[in-house]
Amino acid sequence: MKDSNFLKEHNAKSIWHPMAHPADSQANPPTVVTKAHGVRITDLDGHETVDAVGGLWNVNLGFSCQPVKDAIAAQLDTLPYYSTFRGTSNDQVIQLAEELRRFFAPDGLTRAFFTSGGSDSVETALRLARQYHKIRGEAGRTKFLSLKKGYHGTHMGGASVNGNANFRTQYEPLLPGCHHIPAPYSYRNPFGETDPERLAHLCLQALQDEIAFQGGNTIAAFIMEPVLGAGGVIPPHPCFMPGVREICSRHGIFLIADEVITAFGRTGSWSGSRHWGVQPDLMCTAKAITNGYFPFGAVMIADKVAEVFEHDKSGAAAIGHGYTYSGHPVGAAAALACLAETERLNVPANAAERGRQLFAGLQKLAETYDVIGDVRGGHGLMCALELVSDRATKSPIDKTTIGKIQDATYQAGAMVRVSGPNIILSPPLVLSEHDTDAILAALETGFETALSR
Repeated sequence: MKDSNFLKEHNAKSIWHPMAHPADSQANPPTVVTKAHGVRITDLDGHETVDAVGGLWNVNLGFSCQPVKDAIAAQLDTLPYYSTFRGTSNDQVIQLAEELRRFFAPDGLTRAFFTSGGSDSVETALRLARQYHKIRGEAGRTKFLSLKKGYHGTHMGGASVNGNANFRTQYEPLLPGCHHIPAPYSYRNPFGETDPERLAHLCLQALQDEIAFQGGNTIAAFIMEPVLGAGGVIPPHPCFMPGVREICSRHGIFLIADEVITAFGRTGSWSGSRHWGVQPDLMCTAKAITNGYFPFGAVMIADKVAEVFEHDKSGAAAIGHGYTYSGHPVGAAAALACLAETERLNVPANAAERGRQLFAGLQKLAETYDVIGDVRGGHGLMCALELVSDRATKSPIDKTTIGKIQDATYQAGAMVRVSGPNIILSPPLVLSEHDTDAILAALETGFETALSR
């Protein structure tokens, strides 16, 4: 490997980093991570920290999950690749589909369409929703509804249903027929409502109003995250997702659960939909399905949806969609091992317990630092701090200050993620009590150090 000086100097010369300004990456070289073990990462200079980001919401089992590594290595020696396009398959993906059918049975999902990752899964779900309505003779159902602040990946379809301007503005015009309703975001919303339950009902009313305005027979699907993740960890009131399900069912609109982040234990339940007692029509998964060790995803499909496709005699149900790496045997082998280990460790139980510890610690931190305007969490290991320059006006903090807090926290022993005015925490689900204390201690040092400068 090239020496550290070469790597630091060249990191942003030939790479354009995702979700970053190329010039900023050159002016402020990103941290170069070279090793990881357990829930800790080590950078090029040998500095070790707890990874409170969990890779990117995906390394649920930490960086030392040997069964997944062994499955990948063994599969590379046996069958490193073969297509699952019409006419061919592989043994690993068939076994995985059966295991996922069993795992997601409580969510009412019985079929799998395999993808290369989260954005692919969202794109697939949007396409299948439109195709479903066409098969049933409702070709006019082409529109999509989603939440402001929601995040659904970066393909043109996903960007179109995204509810954050950062992922939309520079790429418009996007897919027509995509409309957004207010998110149940009690800290900031157009209703000025701070009570989560009342806000949930106002957002549900906004959904019904939008359906009435657009015409229910023109809408293919509503897509939502059970807990909004990248938009700032926004958990809705428990009545919200069931309310969305009831409205969608009443109007014949698909409910797509984007569980790229929340599936496989993140919320303290096996799935985010199950967390709220809802059965979606389609569920998008990826990330933790292989613990981040291999790019892979799956769209899970409800039995009632599968029946419409499988019983079609017209030919309209032929799926003209897929990816070169759909059902990749190495990814499928990794997912099989990952699912077995996820269940063996019962990670939702630990996610719930450590999530309570982390959330309580963040709330205590907010008692000390006025810059913390809102603390969000309480549903497994997904938490956020929204930082403000003034609590009374809720004016967002400036980028320089939040950057200093992030840097100081990293130096104190925890990697955290900054998104807009939010510090987002999504550590591995195998986090220990000691690891959680380490994250909280690093954050406290980070705030104290950065704000005293």
